[in-house]
Amino acid sequence: MSKPSNYQPPYTITLGILNRVAAISEGIGRLTVLTDQAKALRLRRINRIRTIHGSLAIEGNTLSEAQITAILEGKRVIAPPREVQEVKNALAAYDRFDTWKPETEKDLLEAHRILMSSLIDEAGSYRRGGVGVMAGQEVIHMAPPADRVPHLMADLFGWLAATDAHPLIAGSVFHYELEFIHPFVDGNGRKGRLWQSLILAHWNPLFADIPAESLIFEQPA
Repeated sequence: MSKPSNYQPPYTITLGILNRVAAISEGIGRLTVLTDQAKALRLRRINRIRTIHGSLAIEGNTLSEAQITAILEGKRVIAPPREVQEVKNALAAYDRFDTWKPETEKDLLEAHRILMSSLIDEAGSYRRGGVGVMAGQEVIHMAPPADRVPHLMADLFGWLAATDAHPLIAGSVFHYELEFIHPFVDGNGRKGRLWQSLILAHWNPLFADIPAESLIFEQPA
């Protein structure tokens, strides 16, 4: 577990944020009352597939939910090998979802190793070079230098372990800060979405079964 630090991410709690937290909490309360265990088990597989489809589609993966289901069932799918590997990795990572602790840095690195296995050489390790985020031909974000990444991530995990912020806020802040730091050569987006879901699931287990990534993908740009 990371040691608490004095680091404080730059965010402000607004009335709009508080209203959203209240509305989400109310909705989760209703779901908790209405969801019976048997139905939850049936829906978990469906929503896990939707989650993986949404998260990978955001990154440009073209496989459908039906193809992801086929891969889960061990069937052969005719598709680009890299996209099939991305799905297999995501299925393996979400199988381990319940074993990871959100405030543990080594778990995040292990999750990245599984998500990016056979896709990049640096799977499970922080980047050793500079990276930027592109929008077409334009650099819209230049990430901090690589030699600062371990320190920045240690500070972020220290904050997460110590913060009293509501998990809905803490998860969003952690996700934003991780994307700003961009600690990995590749896979930062899917890693951030996975870890925000993990933070929320440790607050309320229902979030393990809510396909938030699918909802994000379906939102208009």
